[in-house]
Amino acid sequence: MGPHPAVAAIRLAVRRVLHDVLNELNELPGGMSAADRRSEAVRQSAGHCAGVGAGHRAGHNTGRRAVQTPDRRPLVLVACSGGADSMALASALAFEAPKLSVRAGAVTVDHGLQAGSDVRAAEVAHRLAALHLDPVEAVAVTVGRTGGPEAAARDARYAALDEAAERHGAVAVLLGHTRDDQAETVLLGLARGSGIRSLSGMAAVSGTGRYRRPFLQLDRQTARKACLVQHLPVWDDPMNADPAYTRSRLRHEGLPALEKALGKGVVEALARTAQLSRDDADALDAWAAQADATVRDDAGLLECAKLYALPPAVRRRVLRRALVAAGSPAGSLFARHVEEVERLIVGWRGQKPLNLPGRVEAHRQGGRLVIRQG
Repeated sequence: MGPHPAVAAIRLAVRRVLHDVLNELNELPGGMSAADRRSEAVRQSAGHCAGVGAGHRAGHNTGRRAVQTPDRRPLVLVACSGGADSMALASALAFEAPKLSVRAGAVTVDHGLQAGSDVRAAEVAHRLAALHLDPVEAVAVTVGRTGGPEAAARDARYAALDEAAERHGAVAVLLGHTRDDQAETVLLGLARGSGIRSLSGMAAVSGTGRYRRPFLQLDRQTARKACLVQHLPVWDDPMNADPAYTRSRLRHEGLPALEKALGKGVVEALARTAQLSRDDADALDAWAAQADATVRDDAGLLECAKLYALPPAVRRRVLRRALVAAGSPAGSLFARHVEEVERLIVGWRGQKPLNLPGRVEAHRQGGRLVIRQG
């Protein structure tokens, strides 16, 4: 008798992602894979940082150093909060990785936003170690205030995951975002009015290939059911039900209201919209990258007449690329900023120079668009 359908579904999703990661490693040029390169770099450093659980065992110095054979199997980490989505993901990775000669580890991040969060992180790490994941690490972070509480927590979390991946030489980090999360992200992007890229939601692969989201085609209930039938303890973060947070209100009020008004299938439709939007956005980004070189003069300045001739969607992408290249932070550069710069091209009336995020200035001079950091 095979596993429960929910368990089979999460394992299949993880198996596919692991196959993708291994195929990409094998396609790299040169004799040493990316996994070997990263592992070698880690071995040459001061050594692995101490972690939680089975991942870091210190030996006693008896005067003779034991010779250990380096484990060259690629390491894949799972980011786990202890919730149903990420615990289901951790269990599936623990099951599938050994069959593919992949090492499986885990990282849980303590944001320090609730009383006893350190104790909670230690409990999650213990559960992950019980799944025979190795290494397992609990990382405490300090959450700033930039961009609001949700964005600040996300930035701190990803910074910690990046550091952990580098420290352990991991070739990939798995994230437990589900189809429901994708639907929420699309609606949030729609509310911001940020364009097609915002509607494309979360990518299955991001962070230059480091981050993988196996569950984007699975709903939240499948992950929760997989935990239930495997008797995996899960932790429901009270912040996910706190109406003070936009995503929480959307999850518990907005989406149910949409399903009541429009019928079932809203989540699936929004997730499908995300994929279609991503395909379109990727094509337009590629077009803009090619067009960038054709709209510059010999000195590298953007020529307003050539920019004017581009389709608006491509022109705005060229402008955004130029602003980011000049030093404007991508996360602080909104659609309205790019539209203001675009008016220097399509609605020129002798406007004054524009001050943009990152102390970047844009002004029109002699038929050229000058973008520089002040």
